[in-house]
Amino acid sequence: MKKVLTIAGSDCIGGAGIQADIKTFSAFGTYGMSVVTAVVAENTCRVIDIQDVSPIIIEKQLQAVFEDVVPDAIKVGMLANIEAMKVVANFLKKQKVKNIVIDPVMYAKNGDALMDINNMSSLIEIIVPLADVLTPNIAEAQHLADMKILSKDDMKIAANKIYEMGCKSVLIKSGNNFDDESIDILYDGKEFHLFETPKVDTKNTHGTGCTFSSAIAASLALDNSLENSIKNAKDYIFGAIKNSPNIGHGNGPLNHFYKF
Repeated sequence: MKKVLTIAGSDCIGGAGIQADIKTFSAFGTYGMSVVTAVVAENTCRVIDIQDVSPIIIEKQLQAVFEDVVPDAIKVGMLANIEAMKVVANFLKKQKVKNIVIDPVMYAKNGDALMDINNMSSLIEIIVPLADVLTPNIAEAQHLADMKILSKDDMKIAANKIYEMGCKSVLIKSGNNFDDESIDILYDGKEFHLFETPKVDTKNTHGTGCTFSSAIAASLALDNSLENSIKNAKDYIFGAIKNSPNIGHGNGPLNHFYKF
């Protein structure tokens, strides 16, 4: 069985963060593991508070995983402070790891901040170069590229700017921002690849970014190409949103096990 590790924050409502990641890994038939970087008190309506896990415990969690069960792919999510970024980056650089998918988590679905934007330069310098694929949404890509994104052409310009920060490829997710399709654009330094699915008219999108990046990681662990992994993840996220269980009073979670 292929093994996939998530390095991310915990979501007590169970729809995002490591909870969503492990559900997604399981849905793809892989074995999920987690390194918790923060405990987030949140629900479908708001983020109440965040408690960062100490850098020492983050490093010891990583040590515990890698000395026993080496992952075939890694998803990196919420790294709320510079110390956490440094610990994760320094540790992963020492390992022979592949298939690193980084979701630069900055906001919850309701718009609440999950990262101090003053740490943006550290994210770019320390974390972005680790990524085999970086998966920002429009809001995150705008911050990273320092530009407004109002069209698919803007997405391509931003993708090129972010690629030059050192990642091997960047996938910008449009969400529900343009046209009648949900369009994501991958740039690998040579060419652009577009991935489309129909939009789903729903407010239940809590944890979509976490789930999507985890699905890419799980598919990469199963020895699929990056393009096929993104397609597999895109199809999976479409089904999970379309079959959402309508839980909570705000942006509800997805149905990670809709296929079962």
